[in-house]
Amino acid sequence: MSDYAVETSDPRDLPGAAGDHLLRGRASALAGAAYESSDRDGEQFEREERAALQRIGGLSTELEDVTEVEYRQLRLERVVLAGVWTEGTAEDAENSLRELAALAETAGSDVLAGMLQRRQRPDPGTWLGSGKAQELRDVVIAEGADTVVCDSELAPSQRRALEDIVKVKVIDRTALILDIFAQHAKSREGKAQVELAQLQYLLPRLRGWGESMSRQAGGRVAGGEGIGSRGPGETKIELDRRRINSRIAKLRREIRDMKTHRDTKRHSRKAHGVPSVAIAGYTNAGKSSLLNRLTDAGVLVENQLFATLDTTVRRAETPDGREFTLTDTVGFVRQLPHELIDAFRSTLEEVADADLLLHVVDGSHPDPEGQISAVRAVLADVEAADVKEIIVVNKSDIADPDVVDRLLRHEKHAIAVSAHTGAGIAELIELVAGELPRPGVRVAVLIPYDRGDLLSRIHETGELLDSEHTEHGTRVEALVGPDLAAELAPFGA
Repeated sequence: MSDYAVETSDPRDLPGAAGDHLLRGRASALAGAAYESSDRDGEQFEREERAALQRIGGLSTELEDVTEVEYRQLRLERVVLAGVWTEGTAEDAENSLRELAALAETAGSDVLAGMLQRRQRPDPGTWLGSGKAQELRDVVIAEGADTVVCDSELAPSQRRALEDIVKVKVIDRTALILDIFAQHAKSREGKAQVELAQLQYLLPRLRGWGESMSRQAGGRVAGGEGIGSRGPGETKIELDRRRINSRIAKLRREIRDMKTHRDTKRHSRKAHGVPSVAIAGYTNAGKSSLLNRLTDAGVLVENQLFATLDTTVRRAETPDGREFTLTDTVGFVRQLPHELIDAFRSTLEEVADADLLLHVVDGSHPDPEGQISAVRAVLADVEAADVKEIIVVNKSDIADPDVVDRLLRHEKHAIAVSAHTGAGIAELIELVAGELPRPGVRVAVLIPYDRGDLLSRIHETGELLDSEHTEHGTRVEALVGPDLAAELAPFGA
């Protein structure tokens, strides 16, 4: 096992640009540093409300003087990042630590320092190894941090052992992402999905606090009167575990009921022959900006990770007048917690049932190919890997032209756009129109004037070839879908 470590108490000492990146402001910790929001992205109804919920710096929960119990000073969480580099290149490890910094900032923390260690595999006891954990403790003391964020999912025993050494709170990447989701969820379904994921994460990590947690002895046993007074009971941790399991079961029932409602709406769109297009991609790649640009949806656009959690469905039209739906979905990230994939599975089914997938990629990101691989891994997990895909290389206005050209060459169906400036949007709409399923059943019908709804559906979802108004109704020749063709059969001319 190699003991070589790349570490620092000052992020500017990290290899390459990694450390440089950690102490900059929120916008520069994110991939699209120069990507400022504008009115062209649509009305941002949620921006002020979300900003009002941000944590305030300069406050702390530490007791200043034990003689003044009522005095408290609240403080923004001040974090030190820790990463273990086990495979890949140094650049990959640095990119992962940059992303962890962006996640921490999105959660409302102040990133002070970073520590990156090279090991063949994480230490099974303390993740970093006892010596490096002690060095991390020195960094925490020097920076005045109150939290350590680890760039991996820690086993419960690893987290406890690391906390015992560094003497401050330790959280892992999974807990950090769950915290961001909890802050950003707004809809009833989104909140239920996040709570379910949090409880599934918490369940194996419950821990007791010695004898004070025990409820095995009933009656007056605690007072020293044991004989004849013992009764059945359960430990506090068992009681908590039972309550969590009950809450998980209730949340799953609620999400299942909400899924039924969404399925009904989706099947209604299918029955009316309206094709569906899903927008998916890495978090902060510009999916919501693209939806706003295509449909004037007015959904929240923010230069931060996981700004969008709630699915948004909007209608759009092809240049030849055919209607289709556009669905904005939650963003993905490397090592997306499996609890979140499980909880959001019902939402992600919107992608699996789509006729076409717009896979949005941030062309300005240091590793766009890594983003594509991470997204496709999640899509495969929700059985959406077979959906017809168009790679949309977004932020082409600030991306390196060589990177954009490389992506366009490597991907079979790809187009470069800028949702910010509108460049390439018209070409994207044309491409979507060409890839959407076209109606294939030719009909010649005489539609009575009192069935204008059928004529309207032909215009919306089919291709009108010829029409003529007659004494008894409208004579129509058109290409339509199989479902509409069956409804039109009684009116055959």
